[in-house]
Amino acid sequence: MLTKLAMTGFKHRWRDYLVLFSGLIMSSAIFYMFEALATNQDFLKQNTSISMVGLIFQFGSVLLTIITLVYIGYANSFLLSMRKRDYGLFMLVGARKSKIGQLIWLETLLVGITATIVGILVGTALTVGVSQILINSLGLTLHHFAAWYTPAAIATLLLYVGLFLIAGLFNLLSLTKTPALKLLHSNDQPNRSQLKPARQLIEIVVGVISIAIGYWSMANLKILQLMGIGIALVTIVLGTYLLFNAIFVWLMVALKRFSFAQRGLNGFTLSQLSFRIRNYTKMLSIVAMLFALALGAITVGMGFHSQIPSMANINNAYDMGLVNASTAEKAQIAAMKPKTTATYHFKATKKVVYFQAAEFNRQPFTTIHTRNKNQLTFNTVHNNATKLQKSEDNYQLMQLQSGVMATATPVFLSKTAYAKLAQPEQRLTVFTTNNVIEHRVALNKLAKHHFHTTSPEQFGGRYAMYLMVNGMYSGLEFMGMFLGIAFLAMLASCLMFKILSGADADQHRYKMLDKVGTTRRQLNGAINKEIAVLFILPGIVGIVHVLFGLQMFKIIMVTSPYTGIWLPFLIFAGLYLLYYLITITIYRRIVLQ
Repeated sequence: MLTKLAMTGFKHRWRDYLVLFSGLIMSSAIFYMFEALATNQDFLKQNTSISMVGLIFQFGSVLLTIITLVYIGYANSFLLSMRKRDYGLFMLVGARKSKIGQLIWLETLLVGITATIVGILVGTALTVGVSQILINSLGLTLHHFAAWYTPAAIATLLLYVGLFLIAGLFNLLSLTKTPALKLLHSNDQPNRSQLKPARQLIEIVVGVISIAIGYWSMANLKILQLMGIGIALVTIVLGTYLLFNAIFVWLMVALKRFSFAQRGLNGFTLSQLSFRIRNYTKMLSIVAMLFALALGAITVGMGFHSQIPSMANINNAYDMGLVNASTAEKAQIAAMKPKTTATYHFKATKKVVYFQAAEFNRQPFTTIHTRNKNQLTFNTVHNNATKLQKSEDNYQLMQLQSGVMATATPVFLSKTAYAKLAQPEQRLTVFTTNNVIEHRVALNKLAKHHFHTTSPEQFGGRYAMYLMVNGMYSGLEFMGMFLGIAFLAMLASCLMFKILSGADADQHRYKMLDKVGTTRRQLNGAINKEIAVLFILPGIVGIVHVLFGLQMFKIIMVTSPYTGIWLPFLIFAGLYLLYYLITITIYRRIVLQ
């Protein structure tokens, strides 16, 4: 009988259960996506030369576990709030507490296990989709990456099932020891904010000091090494929570004292935020951390992506050099519409390559002379034969040769002296396209046709350097972009779940406003303002965290981690705005029926 009543309650509140299930599924899916990288040691070792990356991922796993713990706590609280009234009614009609306890335990465990299993499957599908999009669009080279990774699935299942076992036990003890009448009216009790100046001042001071220590440790990671990451993890998480807990409560109370709170529905909006203020502070702290992780990961990933062509460009002025190019290969070069094409004739021995000086006087050979290797700035120098013979950068000409000739010494002769050499004449064709990455597919095809390999050790030029640097940074670039997308999805899941989980309870309040003559435009405006506050506050904190957190990557990035920062920030702002619009649309449909 109790099971039948429970199923009836489930059918009646299927929309709330849908919000709960979708939130838990996304949470476990994102955790699996992260663990698919964090637990795959072969992938981490093969795709990055940074020895600390494994330990960094372990710290990341700890942080994500903390976030997951808070998230499941909210999910369980939401599940509990939906069932308190039902279980109170069961008690009033004479149901035994032991039976209700069993029902609570089984329901909590069933919800958790089902959502986790589905989440792991969704996470696998998301891993496949996101990885393929990144690999194909960015031209990445990865080794030992697997969308399905059994240790990651086991870690996800164990964590979530373990947490739900604890949650089920908590629910059993909480509900069976609570009087029936209190259960019936539990959802009507507000969590009102009260100003406690001394306590809040201490929280603000400790929070600011904690965050300052975290920022300092990230800026001095070269000195602190791994300990700096641990310090930042603890202090920034603690400081973020303390500041939200102190400042957000103070804001809600303080804003009600200003005259604008009496205009329109501003007072109602502030009261809505104050109603569940304590719960919001915890979730907003988590969202701020996820915001920083997502934006930071995407910014770093795009930073690695942007420095790859820069590093390729300082190696050589030409994309590739072909010795004795065939007619078909010349047609392939022409199809790429190169900016520069030149052909130089030469004769070679094992140690010396002889060129005609007159050809270099007619078609000067361009070399790259770096001014500052850290900033990747350089000059292009156009050399005739005389300059090139004396230049310390003439090795760039020999890079474009193949085989043993790449290490030979170039010598430039007059036409008469060149004609006297007995060696057979050969041709070196060099060319430059407008963008190596844009033409990487065509360059790859040309390399396979001419050199019978795409190994960059077998040929020189910008494309060979691009392959080498791309192989070096692909893993880091992929990790940044992949985790950024995952954290962004987790952020949206957390914030949307928290907001939508209270929508059903808010419905009657908006109905009351509608009955007293409030216009639909005013109601929409109140919703927009309320949800905007919940999006803007963690966004501001997250941006500040990212701006300081990028200091960590100065030790592993050739370019400044702040180079081109506006682009990922702009993209992220667009996605964040999209999540905001989706959230208010769903929220309106629930509360403004």
